[in-house]
Amino acid sequence: MQISSTPRLILVLQSDPSHVRLIQTALTENEKPPNVVAIADSQEALTYLRREGPYAAAQRPDLILLDLDLPGGLDRHALLSAIKSDPLLRRIPIIVLTLTDQTEEIFTTYALHGNCHVVKPGDRDQLTKIIQRIEEFWLKIVTLPVE
Repeated sequence: MQISSTPRLILVLQSDPSHVRLIQTALTENEKPPNVVAIADSQEALTYLRREGPYAAAQRPDLILLDLDLPGGLDRHALLSAIKSDPLLRRIPIIVLTLTDQTEEIFTTYALHGNCHVVKPGDRDQLTKIIQRIEEFWLKIVTLPVE
């Protein structure tokens, strides 16, 4: 189990405000909750991750939760591809958290080096449990690379 003095950071790339609120709520139920930054636009997400403009001092996320249906000019998989092809960003684990369970979409997630593809359940309680399990595994069990 990892011990860290600074709170972990989860970058939530999601355009649905109700899903963002649900994710934030699910993550704050812990004794030491992670920080959550939510961005609803693919271009803004790249600006944040590359620490450009207003995000020059942004903390590097420990984990990214990515919805494939993020607006902002990039197609469904372009943001995932851009992050995983950037040598400074590719080590950040990306959980594709989306509504699609189509075989081709799942295959593409893994082909582009997404760390896993999770289909959002329609039930809010189930989604909350999934978010908590993701946080438990990726931020408390797994040893992540440091920047």
